[in-house]
Amino acid sequence: MFVRRYANAFIARAGSSSGSYALFCQMSLTFLNATGFRCLETLDIELDPGFNLLIGPNASGKTSLLESLYYLGRGRSFRPVTNRELIQTGSSGFRIFGIADGSSPNPHRLGIEVEAGRRRIRVDGQDGTGADLARWLPVQVIDPEIHELVQGGPELRRRFLDWGVFHVKHGFLAAWRDYQQALRQRNAALRQNEPDQHVQLWNEALVSHGTVVDQLRIEFLTDFLPLFSSIVGQSLSFDAICSYKSGWSSKSTLADALEENIARDRAFGATQVGPHRADLTLEVADRRARHRVSRGQQKMLAAALVIAQTRYVAAQIPTTPLLLVDDPAAELDRGNQERLFALLADMPAQMFITGLQADDLPWTAQARMFHVEHGRVTSLL
Repeated sequence: MFVRRYANAFIARAGSSSGSYALFCQMSLTFLNATGFRCLETLDIELDPGFNLLIGPNASGKTSLLESLYYLGRGRSFRPVTNRELIQTGSSGFRIFGIADGSSPNPHRLGIEVEAGRRRIRVDGQDGTGADLARWLPVQVIDPEIHELVQGGPELRRRFLDWGVFHVKHGFLAAWRDYQQALRQRNAALRQNEPDQHVQLWNEALVSHGTVVDQLRIEFLTDFLPLFSSIVGQSLSFDAICSYKSGWSSKSTLADALEENIARDRAFGATQVGPHRADLTLEVADRRARHRVSRGQQKMLAAALVIAQTRYVAAQIPTTPLLLVDDPAAELDRGNQERLFALLADMPAQMFITGLQADDLPWTAQARMFHVEHGRVTSLL
């Protein structure tokens, strides 16, 4: 098959370079091939650019299929697991390969291989990085644990925020990497109990790159948050406000905050202020949302964040995002199910949605359907 020929060429250094993704428009994932991943039998499936419904009993492999798509776009799972846990029993590793196609005459071949503690990424026959995969395959997920975006710690919300900033603000990745490098050096100096002047040698780099990171986040949120607020107002049964905290006091600059917190940094052995400590705060009735709303309402609020961000990013980039939705009805009453289904109905994204049976989902007439059972995926076309 056409797909398998490309999948087998994944390791070969052949084909064109990835080039600038801005040259192409409205690309979506047309094929997926995976071997050795989780419980899945070898996959070799053609995908619909719109709706793809994955139907089957519990523990059949539906979530694993979503996980393979997410891994291809992010280089990691959306579940808290190691790469070793993703390797199928009896296999030495796994490989995931996809073809992104659109108006360009040349489809783009994306692949990732994990084996024996090493990971290799290929984009159009060239060695690549996780960022290269993310550019061509922007992917978001709404799963039964999505409420953790509200309930959990700030790291999840920073990761959520930075996915959007990365796709829309193209100077973000370089600034974030430079900031992280300076942060590692400063933290190492703190752990080694070096003199203050040695620790503070890294302050200038932290301020320079950290200010860029912070400003790009603010610019993104300035445009994104009105869309989120509109979706909340139209689709949720309660009001919610999202705001941004930079990671240091708004009453001081980052440079001043680093100087003022040196004793605290020494006590913790790590830098306690900066963009790496930023957070999105979600409030309902003037209190943190996690203290005000139920688990089902937390899921709806988190889903609204993901849906709003996917909509916003889709309008800014030339590639169609993937939105993975695992068991959308879980923990939702009938009213919230209907609200969520309405939000998902006209997404500017390539959709992958799981369910126990087709009748549970409203998109059967317009979707390509796959039956998943015992790790085997069969097209119902």
